Amino acid sequence: MIVEHLSLVDFRNYAAADVTLVPGPNVVVGRNGQGKTNLAEAIGYFATLGSHRVSQDAPMVRFGSEAAFVRARLGYGDRRIQLEAQLNRSGSNKARVNGSPVRTSELPRYAQVVLFAPEDLQIVRGDPSARRRFADQLLMQRVPRLAGVLGDYDRVLKQRTALLKSARARGLRAEQLTTLDVWDDKLVSLGTEIVLARLRLTEELAGPLRAAYEAIAGADHDPQIDWVSSIAGADPEEDAAATDAAVFSDPDATAAAFRAGLMAKRSQELERGVTLVGPHRDDLLLRLRGLPVKGYASHGESWSVALSLRLSSAQLLRDQLRLGDPIVILDDVFAELDADRRSRLAGVVADFEQVIVTAAVEGDVPEPLRARTVRVEAGTIVTDADE
Repeated sequence: MIVEHLSLVDFRNYAAADVTLVPGPNVVVGRNGQGKTNLAEAIGYFATLGSHRVSQDAPMVRFGSEAAFVRARLGYGDRRIQLEAQLNRSGSNKARVNGSPVRTSELPRYAQVVLFAPEDLQIVRGDPSARRRFADQLLMQRVPRLAGVLGDYDRVLKQRTALLKSARARGLRAEQLTTLDVWDDKLVSLGTEIVLARLRLTEELAGPLRAAYEAIAGADHDPQIDWVSSIAGADPEEDAAATDAAVFSDPDATAAAFRAGLMAKRSQELERGVTLVGPHRDDLLLRLRGLPVKGYASHGESWSVALSLRLSSAQLLRDQLRLGDPIVILDDVFAELDADRRSRLAGVVADFEQVIVTAAVEGDVPEPLRARTVRVEAGTIVTDADE
């Protein structure tokens, strides 16, 4: 899969922009703040329905405009597909595929993108939400239907939490809150599917993660990936032990554990007005040499783990062979790496169908990834030609 052409209107600092890209390496060069990352962000949106920099869509709409438009022509061998996303400052976004309206959640069916950026260091060093987001965005690309499941879960969670807050304000006891059981049923049904999908994902990531880490770091530090689950009774904010996967032997066992966890925490939930059990509370546990990466790994090791998560994601998508190779984007990454890691990373990604690299200094990009260069200045494409 490749992006052949990208068109932006009122997206970030671009009033309008058109960029032609080619198979193999593409380097986007420009000083900081000129709009390089905005191009990467726009391409990534089709695959993840979000930004790697902000949690809301509104900041992607150019100041003074009510909507941004992102259009991309994707090539899969001899096949061409035109994708369009309309990001509204307020209200629901809209999407089109080959000119026909579709639900926005349909876009990841057509686009697979793996984007690595300096912000990814938060996956290994930040709070659990960053790790959940990483896993869920990869899930949506591998199983696009799960975008709807995740969205429905979030809506049910908000409704259930609102009910708990209302009950706390009114001083109601658990036995007086019969409608909570209805929301429990919905939460368990959707949450069970998410929990099982995440577990399958981590099992499949384990091998590629080890291979990617050794390729990047040149060392075998036994990287491991597991979940700490609130459904199994753990508190991810306090516990650093992986949950025994046997607890989730099948959907019925997982649903039963989820329901039991909700019942065990019900009094606490009423006291605090929050939902304390479910995949929204779980954490992805990353370890090197048996120790959690967060709090124990060095800066270089943390970078290597973050890179390895993205590279192993790309390998999973490639192995799936649904749309060919995913598009690999390296956003302002090489400036953060030493010469050895730069060379190793270039060697790992060089054979993907299309690699898009952004850099403030072209010399930071290893020679094997310098083929086509696009130059950006103040939201304007000033050079769009082979060099």
